[in-house]
Amino acid sequence: MSTLQTKSSALPVKKSSTPLSSVGNKAAYGFLYVVLIILAIFQIFPIVWLFLFSLKNNQEVFNMSPLSFPADPKWENYVRVWTEGNISQYFLNSVVYTVSAVVLTVLLASMVTFAITRMNWKLNKLVLGLFMVGLMIPVHSTLIPLFNTFSKLNLIDNPLSIILSYTAFNLPITIMILLGFYQTLPKEVEEAAVMDGASVHRIFFRISLPMSMPVMATAGIINMIYNWNEFVFVNTFISSEKYKTLTVGIQNFIGQYTTDWGAIGATLMISILPILLAFLVMSNRIVEGIAAGSVKG
Repeated sequence: MSTLQTKSSALPVKKSSTPLSSVGNKAAYGFLYVVLIILAIFQIFPIVWLFLFSLKNNQEVFNMSPLSFPADPKWENYVRVWTEGNISQYFLNSVVYTVSAVVLTVLLASMVTFAITRMNWKLNKLVLGLFMVGLMIPVHSTLIPLFNTFSKLNLIDNPLSIILSYTAFNLPITIMILLGFYQTLPKEVEEAAVMDGASVHRIFFRISLPMSMPVMATAGIINMIYNWNEFVFVNTFISSEKYKTLTVGIQNFIGQYTTDWGAIGATLMISILPILLAFLVMSNRIVEGIAAGSVKG
């Protein structure tokens, strides 16, 4: 009996976690949540302000508090800009330009990235460097050369000039986003496909492209935000009302002597809704794409 007591007394005793560490962790998490809530308020504030702004007339815009709800909300501002302000046509043009350019940019960037990372040829590093140089070219420095080129090709006041411009300027950043992800893809899958007799085109469209869908969603949403909010190219290359986008069409509500501020607020509110909805729907894909492209091996 004494031997058993001696052995039991020699067993190590597990120490319970100190209450101080638990309190410290709760305080750290609490501080983090407070900071995140403050940041969320700062992010949501402009949207709330713009929504209230869109429901006011000119007198209420200047005489009321920015966050005050109008006594008689002007919901007709939305109806008026959609029907009388030609916003429906501008909205459709923005959708066509944005979707076309995003699809074309992501597809071409995927092809370039596949050729650079998965195929062995002498000039792949040089070609990658040329695309990366495009990140350093300011947009405004290219307006005159592009205008002259599009004039010779009869593409001024043509939607194709906008789609080509969006695609060309978004290719470098899209390739850079896809590059890290393609370097993590296992080559064994492609080697097995080659052994089965698959061609390069079949490997790209049937294997590599479907595997890169998460990072393509990330690149797509970044391209979509840029294309949807772009102003300079449309304002320079497009003159007809039937080809203008939302960002340029807002100028219709700015007159020489008066400006309809409520209509401008309603137009801006309509213009940001597609971006917000797209981001909310694709947020999980965006996080997956960022995480997939950040880990190598």
